[in-house]
Amino acid sequence: MDAIVLFVFNSILLGVGLAMDAFSVSLANGLNEPRMPARRACLIAGTFALFQFAMPMLGWFCVHRLVEQFAAFQRFVPWIALALLLAIGGSMLREGLRGGEAEAAGVGAAALLLQGVATSIDALSVGFTIADYGAASALTCALLIGAVTFAICLLGLRLGRTAGTRLAGRASILGGVILIVIGLEIFLKGVL
Repeated sequence: MDAIVLFVFNSILLGVGLAMDAFSVSLANGLNEPRMPARRACLIAGTFALFQFAMPMLGWFCVHRLVEQFAAFQRFVPWIALALLLAIGGSMLREGLRGGEAEAAGVGAAALLLQGVATSIDALSVGFTIADYGAASALTCALLIGAVTFAICLLGLRLGRTAGTRLAGRASILGGVILIVIGLEIFLKGVL
């Protein structure tokens, strides 16, 4: 019984740690779209949760099937995250500085998918930490990570929407800067 509790606790903590980048991006998305309906918030949080669930499972699979190929790919992870978040953040920043109506449109489907990949790509390496797990345990761990990410992202979106309403025209600029900073943080953490 204690082993099960420890497994669940560790999986939840892993989920919290992995969800921090997605939380920050959710905060930026909420800032960018202060009138976001609940259904859209669930879609955004669900996208992040899906990627945070899938990436550790993909990493687990790579450990069991494709170790050599994954090791070669691992060094590109910080570069990919940096490029994706710089592109999305730069676009938001440009839109905000131009005084465009980014708030009405919110983040598009393609940008949301890029955000999902960028914030979860480092979760591939979690597959290495759960490599000793059997398939059922790895799946359970990944599901817990996804559930935690969903809840944390909903919180980030809610906080961002609240602040976005107060910040009005500057929300897109702040959101873009947040995404750029997250990209730099992921890059520096991965390279150093």
